[in-house]
Amino acid sequence: MTDGSTPKREGPCYAISLAGHLDDHWSTWFGGLAITHEGDGTTTLRGTVADQAELHGLLAKTRDLGATLISLTLVDTETPESSPTSQPPEQE
Repeated sequence: MTDGSTPKREGPCYAISLAGHLDDHWSTWFGGLAITHEGDGTTTLRGTVADQAELHGLLAKTRDLGATLISLTLVDTETPESSPTSQPPEQE
């Protein structure tokens, strides 16, 4: 059940890894993506992206900020097979 104040965004989920730690206030500038500071000194931006145009806009913002892009990963949130703890189906 949702309260209607934050509509669920449609689209694929991406994780963008950047060198260094960004302050949390950058989340708004990056369209509300969640910011996670990783133990290895990197920052991960994660969230849904409506389309390729929005994704390219996020990458342009990364460039404009002068941050070093380490990786861009499509995160499959729909299938349990994407979980590192899931087991492959048994073969008969």
